[in-house]
Amino acid sequence: LIGKNEIYGDTRHEVNVYVKVFTNSPFLVCMDLALSQERIIDPSYLWVGPDGRDLEGQRYVNLTETGKLMMMGFSESMSGAYTCTLSHKVIETTTQEETEMVEAYKFMVYAYREADHAYQVSVRFTTMHCKLKTNGLFFRKLNQILNSTISHLTCHIKESSYKCHSIMTPKNGLHHELFVNFQVNPFAPGWEEVCHKVPYDCEDVTNKRVRQAAERIGKFFHQLRHILKYEIHVVPTIQYVDNSFAMTPINSCRPGFGKNHHTHQNCASCCVVCGPGTYSPNDEVMCRTCAGPQARMYGAKSCY
Repeated sequence: LIGKNEIYGDTRHEVNVYVKVFTNSPFLVCMDLALSQERIIDPSYLWVGPDGRDLEGQRYVNLTETGKLMMMGFSESMSGAYTCTLSHKVIETTTQEETEMVEAYKFMVYAYREADHAYQVSVRFTTMHCKLKTNGLFFRKLNQILNSTISHLTCHIKESSYKCHSIMTPKNGLHHELFVNFQVNPFAPGWEEVCHKVPYDCEDVTNKRVRQAAERIGKFFHQLRHILKYEIHVVPTIQYVDNSFAMTPINSCRPGFGKNHHTHQNCASCCVVCGPGTYSPNDEVMCRTCAGPQARMYGAKSCY
């Protein structure tokens, strides 16, 4: 239950909380919503972190006198179980008899990042024949032009390839087409320097840049008829196939993070920190399970 940047506990089950890395968590409230509407007598609160230690006085927490906990500058290593014990009294009206009540609340707090975005592009061109040397020349020239179009955004063309196929159609008979595939990627050399200029996590910046790069690539192919006619004089035999341009967004996660639609239903699109016993060594979307020695920490990039 979220309101005013607060998340209430629940005595019946643990509550999952997702905190973006480098930001402050919402306040975790050491009571459930129903209890918060009642009068509480002599409350006392004990918050314990994932390492089993009392959180009072820790540098990275903001702990209020009403038992609300905020973690500041959240990192993957701060992920884990945060438990709170609420002790309070209930006084019977007629006898004034005091009864000590104890409630326990558990919050599972996970660091997450936004997914890194890239774009997979496919496009086709007609050519005079599959064995023409100009096919390879055209492909290299196309790569150069595309890279120069987006280099100022510290994005680049990655994993580019082409294949030539002979195609028979009832209307046009036999003709030949180049099937070109590449990825528009935000991590060109120098991207980290751009990131260091911003005072927060970098996914927002890289995702914005790669979106701009993808838009420029899309615009390029819209204008390609003109470019092939007037600019690439060395390969007049190759023509763009109208409406063959297709672009698909693809997501990846940073090492130590992954997506899990079952475990993290409330943050299904997030790259959530890999839990103990799992790891992610690269930019895959899923955390892998350790086969041998278990990684006991959150955010593991290997099992050791």
